[in-house]
Amino acid sequence: MGAFAAERKEPIPAAVVDEPKTAAHHEKAVFAGGCFWGTQAVFQRVKGVEKTTAGYAGGSAQTATYDQVTTETTGHAESLEIVFDPVKISYGTLLRVFFSAAHDPTQLNRQGPDVGTSYRSAIFYTSEEQKKIAEAYIAQLDAAKAFPAKIVTQVVPLKAFYAGEDYHQDYALKNPDNPYIQVCDVPKIAALKAQFPDLFQTYKGH
Repeated sequence: MGAFAAERKEPIPAAVVDEPKTAAHHEKAVFAGGCFWGTQAVFQRVKGVEKTTAGYAGGSAQTATYDQVTTETTGHAESLEIVFDPVKISYGTLLRVFFSAAHDPTQLNRQGPDVGTSYRSAIFYTSEEQKKIAEAYIAQLDAAKAFPAKIVTQVVPLKAFYAGEDYHQDYALKNPDNPYIQVCDVPKIAALKAQFPDLFQTYKGH
């Protein structure tokens, strides 16, 4: 994934279909794009994002623990809940960051060195509006051949999101010298800053 992000100099095209302007200041998005450390490291540095929580989606409450999810038998994906201000950033723009800088949406049930369904690419939509935007954007990107292979990202309804353990929150920020973070996640942050300089914000923790 580090190489994938680093190789792309320009961001992918913006979403043609996006949510209408709104006066609401809080909306939630849930994305799965490999290890949630890296996904969180990207989105907490996006202007308009107010809070991010690393956790699990796709399985039951009883199995929403790291030890169980890593057995690849729970149906969960390592996911990120994003609370954002739609006045400042649209859902379509979040999707653009997700596909362009946060992960490789053409890898099936894996992301870089991490293999298994818990590392799958998925969009857990919270409304029919989000579903419509996500499906239209994937079709748009595939038609434009924005990636060398077909996008495999699932678009599925969010049944529930379960927050991950405390030690997973802000993991990349708190463990900058971890070799995994250096190899897999630092390049994603660099890609965000290079591709979306107007969206980039410094993050120093809550």
